[in-house]
Amino acid sequence: MAAPDIKGLAAWVAFLSQTDIPVLRQTARELDALRQDTNKLSARNVADAIAADPMLTVKLLRYLQQHKRRSQTSEVIVVEQALLMLGVEAFYDKVPATPHVQETLRGQTNALVELLRVLHRAHRASEYARDWAIRLNDMHYEEVRIAALLHDLAEMLLWCYAPQDMLKVHTLQQQDKTLRSRAVQEQVLGFNLLDLQKMLVKEWGLPQLLLELMDDGNTARPRVRCATLAVNLARHSANGWNDAALPDDYQEIGDLLRIPASEAMALVAPDEGNACDLAQPH
Repeated sequence: MAAPDIKGLAAWVAFLSQTDIPVLRQTARELDALRQDTNKLSARNVADAIAADPMLTVKLLRYLQQHKRRSQTSEVIVVEQALLMLGVEAFYDKVPATPHVQETLRGQTNALVELLRVLHRAHRASEYARDWAIRLNDMHYEEVRIAALLHDLAEMLLWCYAPQDMLKVHTLQQQDKTLRSRAVQEQVLGFNLLDLQKMLVKEWGLPQLLLELMDDGNTARPRVRCATLAVNLARHSANGWNDAALPDDYQEIGDLLRIPASEAMALVAPDEGNACDLAQPH
């Protein structure tokens, strides 16, 4: 698929608001298998299949917001709740698991690999956030998990639709790790990803609570801090478990969970035998 020729923040918001969001092929396979097995087809099982895929998660939430019934007074963030409101069969018909990111980035192998790394990182962040929210006795831990999962949504979307520009950003940051992400993004893209994300979630009418939980400026709130620290840990550990930022992460996680930094480090120690399917182009 040829990358669209789009310039400027407003133009990107307009394009991404109209285009179909691609999903992981692996997710599509899991959903298709569930649909073929009526004994396993349920809102819970479909939600579990969606859980690791931030692209399909936001695609579902966006659809629900754009087709909200007048009688709907509460905002919906949790995927299973969204499926129950929409109906499982309606989900398959109205929010199909197509196109696939692998098709969208056909011929762009380097960009596909980087996108899959971001998606894997988001999934790991969501797992950290869920586990810590449960430890903090947050009854609505799934909301915190989804906030971490979607934290870097704008980055994911631009890897799909502006792969060459995103590779330039990535290369510049690899060449000089002291460069601030915001400055590099503005140099290459003409805007930064945080501003794009804020405009997208406002344009899409995503739930206010989700916007608040994704906003790093609200870290005084434990739930936001939980999601933010989970995203930071996933990002830094993706560089290797000897990354210089990790000791500070352990200290902050310890403060959040009210445990020593050493205990926080042991809590998130990597399982060396756990390979990640998302890191491979399927």
